Amino acid sequence: MRVLVTYASAGAGHRRVAEAIYAYLKESRGEVDAVLSDILPFTGKLFRFSYSAGYPFLINHAPWLWGFFFWLTGPSIFRRPVRALARMANYLGCMRFAAYLRRERFDFIISTHFLNSEIAAGLKSKGRISSRLITVITDFGVHPFWVSPGIDIYAVASEATREKLKEMGVADKQAMVSGIPCGAPFLKKADRGSLCSKLGIEQGKFTVLLMTGSFGFGPLGEIAEAVSEAAQVLVVCARNNRLLERMSKKKPVNIKAFGFVGNIEELMGASDIIITKPGGSSIAELLAMGLFPVFISAIPGQEQENVKVLSSCGVGYSCDNVRKVKDFVSRLRDNPAELERLRGNVLKISRPFACREICDAIR
Repeated sequence: MRVLVTYASAGAGHRRVAEAIYAYLKESRGEVDAVLSDILPFTGKLFRFSYSAGYPFLINHAPWLWGFFFWLTGPSIFRRPVRALARMANYLGCMRFAAYLRRERFDFIISTHFLNSEIAAGLKSKGRISSRLITVITDFGVHPFWVSPGIDIYAVASEATREKLKEMGVADKQAMVSGIPCGAPFLKKADRGSLCSKLGIEQGKFTVLLMTGSFGFGPLGEIAEAVSEAAQVLVVCARNNRLLERMSKKKPVNIKAFGFVGNIEELMGASDIIITKPGGSSIAELLAMGLFPVFISAIPGQEQENVKVLSSCGVGYSCDNVRKVKDFVSRLRDNPAELERLRGNVLKISRPFACREICDAIR
């Protein structure tokens, strides 16, 4: 059996989810010939640039514009003409990917991006491929662009996500509440004492992990300095080299700064709570680790939808006011019973075995 796991490298989240599914298949399903593929190398330079550079530019420099596009393509009155134009542009831009799918004749195609799903579903609807199609929605909300005729299974984050799909006309039997997949390192029980020693931080001190994804944008420095008055802070600067350099020079008390890291699960395992952006894959990872999140710098659109869904489950404190963030951290530090209650909410909606549930659909 041949299975393609495919994503689009526009932001790191879609790739991380695809890599987690692919790794599970390779480790646990020996009878499966699994292939991992990014769609963008199959596209033209201009199309590829619009995805790989356009999205990061908008969310870093013009998030309001991204939010406007997200809103504009939601209501059906705007969605239909925009979607028709987008489908035409996507097909023209992804012709080599479409040819690849026709040529390789995969038994299953698992997609973690709506673009890949749309191309595969379009081919299947026209009888050009016969692959079973599984779309893994990588957020708790659902934008209509995720829905395409021809998709067999939608793997979704929560019951609320499935309800949103039903409102868009997707049959209940097509939606599987699996959770959003995350890598195996996030499923291991952490030995906090060993991790603290390895990371060079003080054991037994209330610890906060602060991160905003691979771009490291937002008021990280300001938040770190404010929260450090109440707790030990691990701040992941990621590709924000200017912030990392400033933190390294100042060497502030109670703050340990990191650059781009490959061991985020260890930082999570050494922390009591996390302050982060509400990206879908990041949420899946923190839920698997049992960390209660404080959300900052939410991107208009999908991340704001994530906050709404999680808030309805009693998970997440959303605030961009630095003083309120600090006060909330202080409150949890001084009230272990409340923190334990909030962790209970996290564990209720955590679905750490999403990879297994999705791959069990491959038969």
